[in-house]
Amino acid sequence: MNVIQVKGIRCYSYHGCLSEETLIGGHFEVDVDLFCDFKPSALSDNLELTINYVAVNQIVEEEMAIPSKLIETVAYRILKSCQEQFSILKKTRIEIRKINPPLEGDVSHVAVIVEE
Repeated sequence: MNVIQVKGIRCYSYHGCLSEETLIGGHFEVDVDLFCDFKPSALSDNLELTINYVAVNQIVEEEMAIPSKLIETVAYRILKSCQEQFSILKKTRIEIRKINPPLEGDVSHVAVIVEE
């Protein structure tokens, strides 16, 4: 099995349980790991037989633009959208990092990871 990774997709989004988070927004980073067999595309040099990075980035941007209370919810939406769009997927892993979350203390980020 092969893996296509799209790492560090930066978004400014409005996710959170606090009203300030949905008004002010915050910085997020998303990593996407797509497990598939891209050998046919590698041997033929054919983009149609693999996963287009541009489409992955577009899915992340579209799902991150929909405000949610939980980044867990957003992670599952991204996962499901990737599974629906890319038929060659065997497994998908999504990590969302919320940068400088509104917590007491010095916390660089919180993160969720979904894998299916």
